[in-house]
Amino acid sequence: MSKMVWMNGQLVPVEQASLGVFDHGLLYGDGVFEGLRQYQGRVFRLSDHLRRLYNSAKAIRLDIPLARQDISTAISATLQANKLTDCYIRLLVTRGVGALGISPATCSRPSIIIITNDIKMYPEETYRNGMAIITASTPRIAAAALSPQIKSLNYLNNIMAKWEAIDAGVPEAVMLNHLGFVCECTADNIFIVRDGQLLTPAEESGILLGITRGVVLELARAAGIPARETNLTRYDLYTADECFLTGTGAEVVPVTSVDKRSIGNGQVGPVTRQLTLAFHHYARHDEKA
Repeated sequence: MSKMVWMNGQLVPVEQASLGVFDHGLLYGDGVFEGLRQYQGRVFRLSDHLRRLYNSAKAIRLDIPLARQDISTAISATLQANKLTDCYIRLLVTRGVGALGISPATCSRPSIIIITNDIKMYPEETYRNGMAIITASTPRIAAAALSPQIKSLNYLNNIMAKWEAIDAGVPEAVMLNHLGFVCECTADNIFIVRDGQLLTPAEESGILLGITRGVVLELARAAGIPARETNLTRYDLYTADECFLTGTGAEVVPVTSVDKRSIGNGQVGPVTRQLTLAFHHYARHDEKA
């Protein structure tokens, strides 16, 4: 059976799902999105994701033509149509069809798209044994130019850093901000463990405040693990005892090497394993909203 995609109020087979060539989401990357996960029939942190979606849209003066409850209902309908209980959900809102010029004022109505599918960011052995990453030479766009809290459709900055990872033969790259502080990876937030303390770049570093990142901080504090948001440098990465990434798709994935320097003893550390297990249990059994 063909997978179904929700587009502007209708469920259509994926082969028939199409976006107009004059849509400014296609022409200019003008729009916002969210990536969500469904675990055992429940959408994880749905209210948090929808809050961020609407905030992103408001920040770029994009009026979403549906209420949050309507989008929640549409997500449920899409999941039901595809008979999914554990999957990835991509929710997009584009500026809509307009003139070829850049002006968003020519777009009359945004387009809303909901895609659901299976996802596997990394092989199982990566979660068991960790992975190598590099530091990208491509800097993160300065927060003064565009707020990192806007989860927009324009990911070219991250894509260019991703090419550096691909060229280096590794799956991810760390991006630095304009001051040289660690910001985030191309698709994930980053954490380190040093002397038993969990550290992650602060909002002022120019990061996207990831939903999974926030949950991991909550779980760490609940477990009595000291956790702090602060500026980090490459030196902090190189001298860390442990390192891991977090993201909706990746969940919690260990890092054992940065720029060919082993992290700790080059193996997945105990705090990383503890928080990985805690997140898996929380997402699948404890989370209620």
